[in-house]
Amino acid sequence: RLHHSNNCNKQTAAASIRFLSVGARNLQEDTDNSTTDIMTSVVSKNDEKQLQLVPEILLKRRHDMDEMKARRAAQALANPRGNRKIASKNPILKVHKPEKYLADGRCRRNHDIRYQRVLKKGMQKRASNKVQIVTKQVQKKDPHNTNYVVEERSYAANSVGASVVFVVRMRDNVAVPKSVHRVMKQLRLKQKYDGVFLRYNATTRKMLHLAEPFVLYGILSKSTISDLIHRRGHGKVDGERVPLNNNIVVENALEKDTGIICVEDLVHEISSVGTNFAKASNFLWPFRLTAPKTKFQKDKLDYHDTREDYGDKGEEMEDYLKTML
Repeated sequence: RLHHSNNCNKQTAAASIRFLSVGARNLQEDTDNSTTDIMTSVVSKNDEKQLQLVPEILLKRRHDMDEMKARRAAQALANPRGNRKIASKNPILKVHKPEKYLADGRCRRNHDIRYQRVLKKGMQKRASNKVQIVTKQVQKKDPHNTNYVVEERSYAANSVGASVVFVVRMRDNVAVPKSVHRVMKQLRLKQKYDGVFLRYNATTRKMLHLAEPFVLYGILSKSTISDLIHRRGHGKVDGERVPLNNNIVVENALEKDTGIICVEDLVHEISSVGTNFAKASNFLWPFRLTAPKTKFQKDKLDYHDTREDYGDKGEEMEDYLKTML
């Protein structure tokens, strides 16, 4: 009986020890869980604080950018050629009306008749041999307030007496007779909106009168010539069109024959019509200008300019050229 009681006491002590160890383990787990909950709550609060720093508009923008990238990637897979037009195997039927060819032929004959008349008799009363001074009103902004002040400005309406003029071709090769086409080739005006500098003398004036319905010419100031050469200037180097982005191009091409070593020397030679004007103007590739009115302005805005886009403009050519740079 004593032995049995000792065994019972030992079992009771072991059970109590086991219970205490399990309780301690559970207490440790509860402590760890509470600590983890506290840490997660702190981290979540920190994350909320960090997310609040990003504006909602930026998140929307990121979302929109991701959607756009995904949409473009899908389009690239569906159509690898992009927006480029795919040539159809079936030929496109184009209708050419005979009235168009008749009108072009009639226009070509009329211009040929005019060419022969000017070649024999000159411009007669259509061109003056004296300088014509014209006064026009110009709106100018008042520097003291926002109002506009109307001022009168006098300018030469023709190029008589000028030493150099700038010529721009204003029409393409449609309905152009061969006689006028030869004159255009001599003036180096092969494409529409090409521009060149010409020494203005009796010979070039006669050539400009022969091709006057197809060209626009006038006088430019030295500042406009400099701006034109710096922005649109290209040189002819070994038969290739090279931009004048540095003075080394000009120096290598013109220093040996003319002594011109920089773009400023080239501008001075053109504006002052020096002894090396012919070599300097031939070195310059014909300027490729833009249309004064875009296709959007013509078609959608119905924009029409009242000025005539051909003939001798005199000093007004400077204002017209600024719309084509």
